[in-house]
Amino acid sequence: MTSSVKAIVFDTFGTVVDWRGSIIRDLTAWGAAEGLQIDWTGLVDRWRDHYNPQKARVRSGELPWTNLDELHFDALKAVFAEMGLAELDHDRMMHVNKVWHRLDGWPDTSRGLHRLKSKFIIGPLSNANVAILVNMAKHADLPWDNVFSCELFQHYKPDPETYLGVCKLLYLEPGAVMMCAAHNYDLAAARSLGLKTAFIARPTEYGEGQTTDLTAEQRWDYVADDLEDLARQLGC
Repeated sequence: MTSSVKAIVFDTFGTVVDWRGSIIRDLTAWGAAEGLQIDWTGLVDRWRDHYNPQKARVRSGELPWTNLDELHFDALKAVFAEMGLAELDHDRMMHVNKVWHRLDGWPDTSRGLHRLKSKFIIGPLSNANVAILVNMAKHADLPWDNVFSCELFQHYKPDPETYLGVCKLLYLEPGAVMMCAAHNYDLAAARSLGLKTAFIARPTEYGEGQTTDLTAEQRWDYVADDLEDLARQLGC
């Protein structure tokens, strides 16, 4: 099977980067320096709670295409209101919003991607817009060959246009592209369209007590402990 796979695309938030831990660390340190008394952990969890509902509004057509930076900023303002916080000045609100551009990879991420890149075309297939993905790659040493942002397709996962869009851009049949994700729903959508699949568990993505995506829920083509283990399984 490995010989038929030419490209691997990766879910990014959770699979490649530790979004929750990164944001809490970044904003806690910054907030302390700014003298801000804010429950950053609570803010991050509330902020992420808006993620799927916002995407659903775009996917249903309730909202026109809106990229993730803009959705995040609208959600951030809503969370400040929910928590009874006065909004910060524009520059500081934008600094908070752009924390998604500064996310750290998991400990295995950069090494694993460099190994996989030696044999495959690699890139993120992410709901993040191009600016987030490019800046994040610079920050976290993510050696992408290309950035397959859903912004290019103006559809959010799991819309078929996203997975098939990658295949079209690379001039590859779906069976020559593998989706790697820590989320079973993402892999199920990719498999339904003919892509190969690789599952990596990230049991602390949502912090301690996570109850979802702890194990592979189907017989995916590959199940790995982390990206370095996936590279080993694929002969990299």
